[in-house]
Amino acid sequence: EWLRTSGRRDDILILSKGAHHDTRGDRVSATEISYDLGLSLERMGTDHVDLYVLHRDDPNVPVSEVMNTLHHHYSRGRIRAIGGSNWSVQRIAEANAYARQHDLVQFSVSSPNIALAVAKEPMWANCISISGDEASKAWYESHAMPLFSWSSQAGGFFSGRFSRDDHSNADMVRVYYNDENWARYDRAVTFGNELGLTPTQVALAWVLNQPGLQTHALVGPATVEELQSSLAVADLELSPEQVRWLSHGDL
Repeated sequence: EWLRTSGRRDDILILSKGAHHDTRGDRVSATEISYDLGLSLERMGTDHVDLYVLHRDDPNVPVSEVMNTLHHHYSRGRIRAIGGSNWSVQRIAEANAYARQHDLVQFSVSSPNIALAVAKEPMWANCISISGDEASKAWYESHAMPLFSWSSQAGGFFSGRFSRDDHSNADMVRVYYNDENWARYDRAVTFGNELGLTPTQVALAWVLNQPGLQTHALVGPATVEELQSSLAVADLELSPEQVRWLSHGDL
C-alpha cells in the first residue's frame, strides 16, 4: 500500500524470497519458483524485485533447472539480481559455473546464517549457518560474495530474555545453549558495558564487522525502538582483534 500511494518505488531496494518448503515438501522447481515470484509481485504491487533469493535448496534438483528459471525472469525484468539462502558454497559454485557456461545470470549474493552465537544444530531443518565454519567463510572471502545473514542476532539469544538456568524455550536450548555461547554472551555484556551498548547491539556489530567478508544483517525489529537500536550500530567499526575476542576470548 505504501508503494502504491508514495510513488517512491525507485527510491528503495526490495529483497523478496521464494521456493520455501511447505507441507508438500521441497519446492525448488521451475513451477514453484515462478509461482512464488508472481505471487510476490502481485501482492507488493510492483513489476520487479531488486533481489530475489531462494529460501531453500533441494540438492536433488539440477542447478540447470533453477538457473534457467531464474534467468527467464531476469531477462524479462522481473528480478534484477539473484541469490540463494541456505545454499551450500558447493551448490552455489556449481550453479554459477553452469550459469557462466550458458551465459545466464549468476548468484551475486548468499543468505546463510552468521551470528556471534554458533548454532549447535539448525534451528530449522536444512538451514545453513556458517558461524564457526572457517572453510565456508574463506570461500565467501575469496569470491567476494556479499552475505545477507538471517537471524543475525541469534534469535534474541543476546537480548537478556534467556539465562543459563531458564530452559523454558526448548528451541533456544537445543540450538544455542552451551558453555561456549554463554561465554560469548558474557563477553558481549562486558564489551557493551564499556561502549554503552546492549549485548544485542554488540552481537549485531560483530556480524557487520567480519574481517574479509561483505556482511549485511537481516534483522526483525518488532518496534520502532528495536529498529533504532539496530541502526545505532550500523556504522560502528570493530577491529579484527575485537571480533576475534568476542568469538573466542583470550586465546
